[in-house]
Amino acid sequence: MIELDVRWKPRDFDLAVSFASPAKHLALFGPSGCGKTSLLLAVAGLRRPDAGRIRLGGELLFDSAVGLNVAAARRGLGVVFQDGRLFPHLRVRDNLLYGQYGKAASPALGLADVVELLGLTDLLARWPTTLSGGEARRVAIGRALLSRPRALLLDEPLVGLHREARSQVLAYLRRLRDEIALPTLLVSHQPDEVEALAEEVVLLDDGRVRRQLGVAEFAARRN
Repeated sequence: MIELDVRWKPRDFDLAVSFASPAKHLALFGPSGCGKTSLLLAVAGLRRPDAGRIRLGGELLFDSAVGLNVAAARRGLGVVFQDGRLFPHLRVRDNLLYGQYGKAASPALGLADVVELLGLTDLLARWPTTLSGGEARRVAIGRALLSRPRALLLDEPLVGLHREARSQVLAYLRRLRDEIALPTLLVSHQPDEVEALAEEVVLLDDGRVRRQLGVAEFAARRN
């Protein structure tokens, strides 16, 4: 699915990461500040590494040697941020439909499909400010799905949620993985999230890859 070899100094440390994985569901795992989100933003096209290459699904997205940097809007990726980033002036229904704007054809998943998949029926008429953290996160995931992405990028999708909401969103994400089979790149520092959603794990620390392993081995090392 992904080949990544980048060098970068996004903040006050050097990021030098190289790995390749055929996994459809890949997790970047490590402590806060190790470079996980910086890498996700680079894949999304929202941050530009200093040097290197990024290839996703066989398509070259970034190559500093030839001056290639595909614009974020042309990468066909759905990104879900920690804070959801819903439009406060739009009700939930219109936030969801925003994901379809500019599409020439109907998405593989329509609004009704996404609403059913993520349990959003009772939320459609509400304003974002009235949503709980878990509800807002589900709406953000739904909006990303309606953009017809070829892959979904999840940046700490459960962070900041209380236990019940976290459990509910995780269950919806598992359903999404099993029923839609959309490739995902997950950023997390929570082992249970990784074990529930990923096939393979890239362990990061201090801007470097420490190990790359299957999720079963990851779980076994933790227990």
